[in-house]
Amino acid sequence: MHSPPGGPGQPRRTTRRVIIHAPPGPGRPLRLWSTLSIGIGGMIGGGIFAVTGLAIELTRGAVPIAFAVAGVVALLTAYSYLKLTLRYPSRGGTVEFINRAYGSGVFTGTLSILLCLSYVVLLAVYAYAFGAYGAGLIGAVPGPILRDALGSGVLVALAAVNFFSPHLVVRSENLFNVLKLTLLAAFVLAGLIAPAHWGRLAPAGFVGPWPLFSGAMIIFLNYEGFELIANAAPDVEHPRRTLPIAYLGGVSIVLVAYVLIALVTVAHLDFAAAARHSDNVLAAAAARFLGAPGAVLIALAALLATSSAINATFYGSGRLTYLIARYGELPAEFEHNIRNQPVEGLAAFLILALLILNLVPLNAIATMGSAGFLLVFAAVNLACLRLAGEVGASRILALAGVIACAGAFVALVAQIAANPATRGQVGVLAGMIALSWFIEVVYRGVTAREVHMGHRTAPALTEPLPRGGRRP
Repeated sequence: MHSPPGGPGQPRRTTRRVIIHAPPGPGRPLRLWSTLSIGIGGMIGGGIFAVTGLAIELTRGAVPIAFAVAGVVALLTAYSYLKLTLRYPSRGGTVEFINRAYGSGVFTGTLSILLCLSYVVLLAVYAYAFGAYGAGLIGAVPGPILRDALGSGVLVALAAVNFFSPHLVVRSENLFNVLKLTLLAAFVLAGLIAPAHWGRLAPAGFVGPWPLFSGAMIIFLNYEGFELIANAAPDVEHPRRTLPIAYLGGVSIVLVAYVLIALVTVAHLDFAAAARHSDNVLAAAAARFLGAPGAVLIALAALLATSSAINATFYGSGRLTYLIARYGELPAEFEHNIRNQPVEGLAAFLILALLILNLVPLNAIATMGSAGFLLVFAAVNLACLRLAGEVGASRILALAGVIACAGAFVALVAQIAANPATRGQVGVLAGMIALSWFIEVVYRGVTAREVHMGHRTAPALTEPLPRGGRRP
């Protein structure tokens, strides 16, 4: 953004032009299963272990429906991501899309920072779940001191791993994904076979439509991981065939998995027990039909899943802040690399996640994360609507995505505001949004950086990626 010249006798503000050059990718083509794994691995992370207990408290026997409702909102948004990704392949992903649709003003910068803060909140959710299941695994009552100590420890340890040995993160992710998905599949299969109290899932155990919808939106953060596919788009082989399956198929697979996990949990654990074991509810449910060994296996799955999610989020966080800084929407210091790692972004994410984990209760953390992603996703759906002619998208589906995300955000805020016990969370959420805006406004006012989109005419993804190298 150009700054106006100063008046007589006033110094002219300097402007820094920013050219966008995203960091290179792996240079190897991503085939169908690898691309699908990125989305599924990103969605089935630590969230399902952290907030299933909270979801049961909020929606009771309707919790499978709540997961399905959140999944439908995610599916609509995944359609917009698909169309935007095919037309604008970029490692900037979400940041690229909103810059294309809205330009490089304060609104775009605010959304980019809100996206960063939402990922910080996710880190806190994952660390919370790690601490709760870790405390249960060692035979201790998962009280706040031990839980937060374990959660803080894993954040610090995995941040160090990302700084000193980032290659271990990449190599370990596929193994972590296979292990956690195998254990969760065993949980679902055994739970469906074992005798259970399926009557808890009858309509008599449901909450009303409004609490159901707002409860579904609090757990929406479980689905946000599909947007990671956008960042990998330049490396995808046969994108026109692969990306629809990765986006829409990936969200559909996860939707079914979450509904089954919720069904099994409620069928084997009454609502009072679910409330008592809210922090590690899947392990408590597994203990009912698999005994102590089953509870241990699910706790191990939780530790694997949350560690994997923290690893992946840290790995992407520095690159996310690097890209946003390259767009001119964060200070230039976030472009610096140490040991070829964008350490400033990594450090900022670690510090903020530690503060949220130790100072904010889980229900408020989940609200912040879901609301942040709903706002960003509403903006992405609106971007798809505005660019529908350019990207070949259905205006009806893009508009449905806007309405779904915006309506979900309003329902979420209205529900927590109506409850005196959670009303204070509205202020926390408003503070997160205001902080994003304040950082961007103050930063732009001080630096007056100019953004120049380096590849405004990037080709759409119409050709398969060459086997030996990157897309030009």
